[in-house]
Amino acid sequence: MRKGVVLGLNPTGFHRIAYREWGSQDNERVLVCVHGLARNGRDFDEIAKVLSREYRVICPDMVGRGESDWLPSAAAAHYAIPQYVSDMTALLARLNVASVDWLGTSMGGIIGMAMAALPQSPIRKLILNDIGAFVSKEALAHIGDYLVPKYFADLSEAKAFMQQTYPGLSKISAQSWDTLVQHGFRETEQGWTQHYDPTIGDITRVAASEDVDLWAIWRAIQCPQLLIWGDQSDVLTEPTVTQMCNENPQLDLYRVAGVPHVPSLMETDQISHVCEWLRTH
Repeated sequence: MRKGVVLGLNPTGFHRIAYREWGSQDNERVLVCVHGLARNGRDFDEIAKVLSREYRVICPDMVGRGESDWLPSAAAAHYAIPQYVSDMTALLARLNVASVDWLGTSMGGIIGMAMAALPQSPIRKLILNDIGAFVSKEALAHIGDYLVPKYFADLSEAKAFMQQTYPGLSKISAQSWDTLVQHGFRETEQGWTQHYDPTIGDITRVAASEDVDLWAIWRAIQCPQLLIWGDQSDVLTEPTVTQMCNENPQLDLYRVAGVPHVPSLMETDQISHVCEWLRTH
């Protein structure tokens, strides 16, 4: 694993976007893995290790998360899809590749959809992990609730909070839990807190006044797609999955039974399914 940094541009100046890279830099097959709203690129460590045998795997920390810079207060409203698309375009330019495959969890999938829907998109294949063409305002409100800043005396308390907040991760290994906790929190004078700009939570709670309707964007996508669905998810619901499958019979669906938002992609069967789909499409 190697570390890298690329510069993004916001209305007030530049910001650093940190990323990690797995596999050979000479490999023309590139997979970009983008995390969820309040997460970071280390969420993909397990699957990146496996896929790096066949891919050059790139796992960024989106701006405001992990080791990337936070946006200044004057630009905080730009914690939004247009800024993320701009940042990822800068990252792709740094990689100097003509096309990439894209694996996006939740918010990372929305960024992927936005890029894949554009003319001459560099995205060749798109994997959407528990995100679809519609997200209800109720689901957004639920996400906003757990993004309220919290402080913990130690990482054991932080781990207990994560286990309660992310039930979709209940079956991952102890080592995976340690990685998530180690990289998902930062130490402050008030205690350990989640490793992202708390402004992101504020913006999410404001956005929860409306549904997120991405149907027009999703319908414009032409590349092959795999939809991973935790069938107990409140973010990707059964009616949305059904409509997406009805509208696009070529859409491949991977149903992860009994799992809420989001499937971890850290379990052997989930990793194997993703690897096989990428290999055969």
